[in-house]
Amino acid sequence: MRMPVVAIVGRPNVGKSTLFNRLIGSRKALVRDTPGVTRDRIHGLCEFAGWRATVIDTGGFDPTSGEGLTAQVRTQVLAAIAEADALLFVVDGREGIAGLDEEVAHLLRRVAKPVFLVVNKADTRHHDATLGEAYRLGLEPVLPVSAEHGRGVAELIEALAARLPAPAREVDETGPPRLAIVGRPNVGKSSLVNAILGEERVVVDAEPGTTRDAIDTPVVVAGQRYLLVDTAGLKRKGRTVETLDKLAALMARRALERADLALVVLDAVQGVTAQDARIAGYADTAGRGVVLVVNKWDLVGTADRAPEMVRALRERLPFLAHAPVVFTSSRLRHGLDELFEAVRRVADDYARQVSTGELNRALAAAVTRRPPGGVHGKTLKLFYATQTGTRPPTFLLFVNDPSALHFSYERYLVNALRETFGFVGCPVRLRLRRRRPSRARVEP
Repeated sequence: MRMPVVAIVGRPNVGKSTLFNRLIGSRKALVRDTPGVTRDRIHGLCEFAGWRATVIDTGGFDPTSGEGLTAQVRTQVLAAIAEADALLFVVDGREGIAGLDEEVAHLLRRVAKPVFLVVNKADTRHHDATLGEAYRLGLEPVLPVSAEHGRGVAELIEALAARLPAPAREVDETGPPRLAIVGRPNVGKSSLVNAILGEERVVVDAEPGTTRDAIDTPVVVAGQRYLLVDTAGLKRKGRTVETLDKLAALMARRALERADLALVVLDAVQGVTAQDARIAGYADTAGRGVVLVVNKWDLVGTADRAPEMVRALRERLPFLAHAPVVFTSSRLRHGLDELFEAVRRVADDYARQVSTGELNRALAAAVTRRPPGGVHGKTLKLFYATQTGTRPPTFLLFVNDPSALHFSYERYLVNALRETFGFVGCPVRLRLRRRRPSRARVEP
């Protein structure tokens, strides 16, 4: 049995994202006292006393909007309503019922799905007196809550659980590979997500910074499940002046932390910028597998220009010389097969486990080809190595003195492991531990 889906809808600034965060138990959606902060559909998991459901947060809904970004938000809300099994219609208990609330209620009364009228910001018992005004919308049940303080939320979930069946818990504990889509504002990250999904899931607008939340979207490609995280565009620090943009940049960094792979999206028209290098550095520092995605290739690209772009990427991003480069056009949906071929290869190498025997033979061959030099009168002696982790691949080397490893020789050993085992697009971590000499050594 599939998990029930609950969509949260309502006019702007009534506390939908606060309620969403309260239901899923984390600060996944941006919350600010500014109308229109949430613009996309955001999915989260609500768990309560063994009951589980997918919850969708939506942007502020104006059913009369017909053009521009507001119209796109309206499309997102209607798509969420179509996807949901039940709806939480949120109104503001402090301000009372507004004209826009009545228009939304008129639409929801025609939806053949359970609708729960949630009177939010009912912070004290005094606000319960305003419930009578909510009843005239003709929707029941009417439930007072304070999403900010948690009052009435348990009762709301109990009401949902009574109306919607509880699915069996999924067996998969690890989950699908998580792909964080990162890049500067307006390089086409959301368009890329929509091209992959084949639907307008994420709001796309010519105005940079349209996406402000990290939006998790499940997708199946060639039988493989993935979770796409479309992140807010990361700006240069000097330009990140708005509080919302600062929050969005922080959430994008957090999305990298919980991802497996990063699709670093670049604009083919503008080329590689300093901010591109900084964002790619974030992904590398976070220890994520990386695929470099040159988007909007249809605007400038021909086959003979691809080597030129690859050279520019290798020059500007030398720390990602191991990362595959893919050319895409979100508008034409070109390059998606090549993109996921690269993703599969990086994901496989990111989780690769190397046997201890193979590892020590590879390192012994590397040391034989190029013995280590001295550092401050000390010469490195490598005795033994073992893999201690994956995602990213991490190796523990037992040596005579960790301070005797020069950074250039460490880079040489990493490259030797890449030559033998691949590790395409993956950072390789070496950890050193002091050990006294023994018979087992991998030095020449």
